[in-house]
Amino acid sequence: MMVCWPYFDPEFENLPDRIFGPPCRVCIDNDSMEECTDIKVDSVNKQGILLEVVQVLTNINLIILKSYISSDAGWFMDVFHVKDEHGNKIRDQNVINYIHQAIGTVREIENTVRACRHDISNNSDQLSEHTAIEIRGTDRPGLFSEISAALVDLHCNIIEAHAWSHNSRLACVAYISDQSTDTPIDEPHRLAIIEDHLTTVLRANTTPTPTGSSEPASPQEVKTAELGEGTNMTDVERRLHQLMLSVGDFHRPAFEPIALLPPPRPNGDEDGRKAIVSVENCDEKWYSIVSIQCKDRPRLMFDTVCTITDMQYVIFHASISSHHGRAFQEYFIRHVDGYALSSETEKENVVKCLEAAIERRVCEGIRLELSAENRIGLLSDITRVLRENGLSVVRADVKTQGERAVNAFYLKDILGNEVGKDYVESVKKEMDDVIYFEVKDGGNNNSGDDGQCQSSSSGLFSLGDALKCQIQRISHNFMPIN
Repeated sequence: MMVCWPYFDPEFENLPDRIFGPPCRVCIDNDSMEECTDIKVDSVNKQGILLEVVQVLTNINLIILKSYISSDAGWFMDVFHVKDEHGNKIRDQNVINYIHQAIGTVREIENTVRACRHDISNNSDQLSEHTAIEIRGTDRPGLFSEISAALVDLHCNIIEAHAWSHNSRLACVAYISDQSTDTPIDEPHRLAIIEDHLTTVLRANTTPTPTGSSEPASPQEVKTAELGEGTNMTDVERRLHQLMLSVGDFHRPAFEPIALLPPPRPNGDEDGRKAIVSVENCDEKWYSIVSIQCKDRPRLMFDTVCTITDMQYVIFHASISSHHGRAFQEYFIRHVDGYALSSETEKENVVKCLEAAIERRVCEGIRLELSAENRIGLLSDITRVLRENGLSVVRADVKTQGERAVNAFYLKDILGNEVGKDYVESVKKEMDDVIYFEVKDGGNNNSGDDGQCQSSSSGLFSLGDALKCQIQRISHNFMPIN
C-alpha cells in the first residue's frame, strides 16, 4: 500500500528572493572609478541600517571619500567611494567577502569571512574572555592614572582600555581579568566591590555644579558593560560616543582652567577640530537638514552618523564629500516618529552634540606610543610617572598583544596646554631604557596609525634613561596585596 506525501519544492524557501530580490544587495566595483572602489548597497530599509553599513566599512579602516544615501519608500540605496587605509582600491578578496557577509548578502563563504574577521576584529575573541566595565563622569587631571592604580589595588589586570576626555568629561571602556587566574571576574559580590571603589575614585574632588547653573550635573557611574562576544573596536568606539553623549560632554564646563592659546598653524587653521554645523527645516518635505563643514579625517562619517542615530533621528537622505582636506556633509533627518525638528532649542542641541562628536576624537598635544613587556601594574606605573611630571592623559588606547603591551597616550599639561618636546626630554632624563616610545606632536596633519587623531611625526626617542629608575622608585606602591 503506497503512502503519498505532499511535495515541497526545495527552492520554495528562496522564492521571495527570486521574486523580490534578496533583502540586501551589495555591489563592489573596482572598474568604474580610477582611484577608489565603488560600493553600492540596496536593501529593505530599517532603522539604523546606515549606521550598520558605515560600521562595517569603518571596522576595516576604509576611508569614505564620498557617499550618497536615499531611503524613501521603504528602500535603502547607498553609494560609497572608498579607499583602504593606504590610499588604494580594495583588492583583497577576503576583505571583499567580509563586506558582503557582514552586510548579509552571502552565506556560502563563511570560512573565508571568518578568517578575514579574525584578522580585523581587534582581539574580539580575546576580549570576550574578559570582563568589560564602563566608566563615565567628570574628568580631572590624573583621573585615568587613579583608575589604573585602583584596579591594581583591586587585584585586576587590565587587558585593554580605551578612554576619551572632552570638555572635562571622561568615558572609558576597559577589559579586565583576575590577576591570579587571568580569568573573567563574574562573581557578583566582587564586581560590586570594584564598581563601588571605582565610583568613589570617580567622585572624589568633583567640583559641584554652581548654584543657578543651567548645566545638568554629569552622571558619575561605573558598571559592568554589555560588550560581549564579537565585540570589535568600532563597537567600543560607538559605546564611547554613547557614554560621552550621556555624560553631557556637549556642554562646555562651567569652570575651565586658563590655558594658553596655541600658536597659529602653518595652514592658517587655528583650530583644526572646529566644525561648522547648522540645522534648518525643509517645510515642503518635512525634513530637517543638518549641514556640517569641518576638517576631513578618517572615521568622520561614522562619528556623525553614530551621534544622529543615537539621538533617535532617522537619516532619509545624505550627501558626503571631501575637497582639499575639508569635509562637507548634509543629512535630511526626522524624528523616529516622523516629524522634523520643532524648536530652536532642539536644533541648538543637535548642533552642540554633533560638534562634540567631531571634536572628541580629534586629539592634540603630544602623542606617546609605547611598547613594553607586559606585566601586572604596568599601566598604573606608566600613568603615575606621567602624572608625577605634570602630564594629563586626554586620550588613551591600551592594548596587549601576546606578551607585549602596545599603548598610545595623548597628553597635555594639567591646564590643558600643549606640551613641548623639550619637556618630554626633561622627563626622559629620569628614566632608563626599558620602554620604547615614539613621540609625535599632534594636530599638524592627518597622518596617524589609526587615522583617528591628527598627528605628525616629530622624532623618535627611546625614553632611554627614563622609565626604569622612575618605575622602580614607585612600583612597590602598586604591588598586589595578598
